[in-house]
Amino acid sequence: MPVVSIRHLTTYRYRNPVAFGEHRVMYRPLESFDQRVLSASLNVTPDPSLLSHVQDVSGAGVAVVRFEHRSDRLLFESQVTVDHAPRIAFDLENDSWTLGAGSFTYSPEEASDLSLSLACRYRDQGQIRAWAERFTRSAGRTRISSVLSEMTHAIRSDFRYALRLDGPPQSPLETLSTGRGTCRDFAVLMIEAARTLGLAARFTSGYIYSGSAKTGLAGGGHSHAWVRAYLPDCGWVDFDPTNGIVGNLDLVRVAEVVDPRAALPLHGTWSGAASDFLGMDVEVDVQVTQPMQLVAPSRVAQGQ
Repeated sequence: MPVVSIRHLTTYRYRNPVAFGEHRVMYRPLESFDQRVLSASLNVTPDPSLLSHVQDVSGAGVAVVRFEHRSDRLLFESQVTVDHAPRIAFDLENDSWTLGAGSFTYSPEEASDLSLSLACRYRDQGQIRAWAERFTRSAGRTRISSVLSEMTHAIRSDFRYALRLDGPPQSPLETLSTGRGTCRDFAVLMIEAARTLGLAARFTSGYIYSGSAKTGLAGGGHSHAWVRAYLPDCGWVDFDPTNGIVGNLDLVRVAEVVDPRAALPLHGTWSGAASDFLGMDVEVDVQVTQPMQLVAPSRVAQGQ
């Protein structure tokens, strides 16, 4: 299993010293059976009057930072080390979980908990559903894993990645019409498409640790976004349409939310003249310090 070291540095630059309001920082990876934080630190410049850690409504770790002094520079540097366990995506899949001509239906118990992840959030005239139905059989039934996997690979092959560091995701219709987008645009398209088929899906943000030109993966050098969808028996499974990745290989989760606006890595306020703002610089460096190995869940022998 790889040990992944992640350095995330964000620097804001100002012409004159300005005052800062509260900032919230979401850089710390989530704790789960497949990823465990071994160490974590957050350094802030100028020295904050308060630095406190909370868990938000989605379960993500958030650092709350407040300031008393003005400065012409604001810096947040996160250093984390994560024990990451890539796993086989569909090892527990049941052949009965398939999609017919209509929408998939979860059990009443699961549907209640999944309701927010099932609700479509964009208005259209059926274009998104029509695109999603390309990945289902015209007759008979299609395995849920096949629908989501084929959708992931289709976005990877049919759409053009275009880096855009600022701004919210574009609408799924815009991504369909232009054939291009960022990782967050592709994630939003796939999430909405899955939801039109009755499949629960969430927006996931974090880091990709083979994201470089040498590997051919997009999303390195800054935070990354992808999809998690819920499959009965298998639970939440990762799908990265930007890179055509199915499963959590190379992906370290920081936030998993129903609305992308809840997954902002960093947000806050400042007071000063508009002309004081000179720019923002972001550096994300991800290093793997131990070799990677896919692992299947351990099995406990019965009767021993």
